[in-house]
Amino acid sequence: MEAMAEHSQETGVTGESGADKIQERLQRRHQARAEDAERKKEAQASQSVAEEKSGYFSSTFNAERASIEDLLSSCSGADRAVVTQTLEEATVKTLQLQKFLNDSMLFLTQYELRRAQDSLKKLFTSSADIREEALPKKKFAFRARSKATDKVSAPPVTDTPTVTDSTKVDVAPAESVQCCFSNMDNVCVIKTAEEIHKQDVLLTHLTNCKVRLFGSPSTLHMTHIDNCEILCGPVSSSVFIDHCRNSTLAIPCQQLRTHNTTDTQVYLHITSRAIVEDCRGVGFAPFTCSYPTLDEDFIVSGLDRHRNNWSQVDDFNWLAVGTPSPNWAVIPEADRKTNW
Repeated sequence: MEAMAEHSQETGVTGESGADKIQERLQRRHQARAEDAERKKEAQASQSVAEEKSGYFSSTFNAERASIEDLLSSCSGADRAVVTQTLEEATVKTLQLQKFLNDSMLFLTQYELRRAQDSLKKLFTSSADIREEALPKKKFAFRARSKATDKVSAPPVTDTPTVTDSTKVDVAPAESVQCCFSNMDNVCVIKTAEEIHKQDVLLTHLTNCKVRLFGSPSTLHMTHIDNCEILCGPVSSSVFIDHCRNSTLAIPCQQLRTHNTTDTQVYLHITSRAIVEDCRGVGFAPFTCSYPTLDEDFIVSGLDRHRNNWSQVDDFNWLAVGTPSPNWAVIPEADRKTNW
């Protein structure tokens, strides 16, 4: 009898333990199903939010793109002053659209991102084409002063470049004076604030030159620059660089577009964002140069001295989110130029 009682007691304990385990497994399974259902619900909600954000981005981006295209279309048949103002407005709006795209990258698909980047490239290309057509350089009449011509045509070839008085460019009719420095090799060019004040400055086909532009020009265009050192005062609007190599540039400006440039250092003060395209080996560092009238030139230019986005660079050839572009880099502090 005692043995039977003990067996019944053991059997009861075992049965009770097995029921508890079954109940525990059922509870865990129920909890897992509830958690899985909650995750699916959150995933659906996240997808809905992402789709809603994507829809907002597409409608906003397309509306702003159409607005910029209308601006560019209005340049047809307009006079020079209107075209200049319209192009500047279109450039600012396009840069703002670029920032909007950058801020929206996290929830865009690769297809949406690629389409938006292609649209931006077309806007910048259209703007550049209109600028070339409506504001052609061939309208400039090159009239060099005799003293300047003598010095530029036969620059001394020495280890230390000499100062030359560069060619002045007058727009025909001569209502405004433009500055142009072209086809120079191994010379030093210096201009004062009075000579370049609010002018459109063009530097083209310069080799082994040192250029100092003290003052505040309206725009600065640099093309085919090879092994040069160029320091310019605050540019009130845009700087355009094309086909530059092995050079050192120091520029404060509102906007910067750099094309086809290699192995070049840019010491930059910029109030918007710099743009590079088809470039490699370009280094950026903050503008730290100084000269006696720099403070006055900043005031004339209207640039914000305390706002410098020198390291915020958009590479139109690099769309990988979260991965730095291999085409440009920040210049290490130890390698930065300090003596100008």
